[in-house]
Amino acid sequence: MTKLEFKKISIIGLGLIGTSILHAIDAKKKEGVTTFAYDMNSKHRDIVSEMKIATFVCDEIHDAIKDADLVILAIPVGSMKSIAISIASSLKESAIVTDTGSTKSSVINDVIPYIPKSVNFIPSHPLAGTEYSGPKSGFSSLFENRYWLIICDKETNETKKLASFFTNLGSIVETVTAEYHDKILAITSHLPHLIAYTIVGTASDLETDLKNDVIKFSASGFRDFTRIAASDPTMWRDIFLNNSDAVLEMLQRFNEDLSDLQKAIRKKQGQKLHSFFSRTRSIRKKIIEAGQN
Repeated sequence: MTKLEFKKISIIGLGLIGTSILHAIDAKKKEGVTTFAYDMNSKHRDIVSEMKIATFVCDEIHDAIKDADLVILAIPVGSMKSIAISIASSLKESAIVTDTGSTKSSVINDVIPYIPKSVNFIPSHPLAGTEYSGPKSGFSSLFENRYWLIICDKETNETKKLASFFTNLGSIVETVTAEYHDKILAITSHLPHLIAYTIVGTASDLETDLKNDVIKFSASGFRDFTRIAASDPTMWRDIFLNNSDAVLEMLQRFNEDLSDLQKAIRKKQGQKLHSFFSRTRSIRKKIIEAGQN
């Protein structure tokens, strides 16, 4: 039986991440831990109730958070401000509030002004996910051996406690600043998704016969892009709107590299192409060596 650092935990948002957290807590066979779950979608609440992965599934958000020692906002980043305003008056003194959003500067700006000073808001982000969404998509091992980033300038007793909780869910925990996080995610997650959506969108605009054959004869590369492009459109709309500066900076760099490759292909510069592909191949090797494949 695993000891968890919080006795009363509230999960707001019952999609892939929220339900995976509930599954992971439930899998620890926790002793004396009570979980409260809430989602604005009543169908999601009904599904989680049927799965019996939460102690209580609440119909009102205030009931879900009023007694919680830890509140996790597993919701789209575009919803952070309205939820922060909604829960502010019901949060317990000295409670810790965290989130799982893929952008951090925007979340901090949307949440901090409304959270009482007696409550500890510590932004965080699990670098884990799939292309699936909804309460049935969660599973207990989602966070195992995946990084969970805590956003802070210095460690405190509260950040250490939160880090220990994430570690017990199977994650590798590191701390970074909000600005650094947003730049890292712009290149490692946000830009790849933007490219995937674009490539699959281009395929969908082809003439009917050609489009049908693209689908019929899809090679592994295109299939990988379609997997990424199948991700939750609401979540990704909010990410691009809320991390636009960092995404646009990385997109500019990408466009410059793409332009260089276009010239190399046009001018038949085989050595330049080979050197570029050799350099990028080594990145894949390093990712595998780091256990993040």
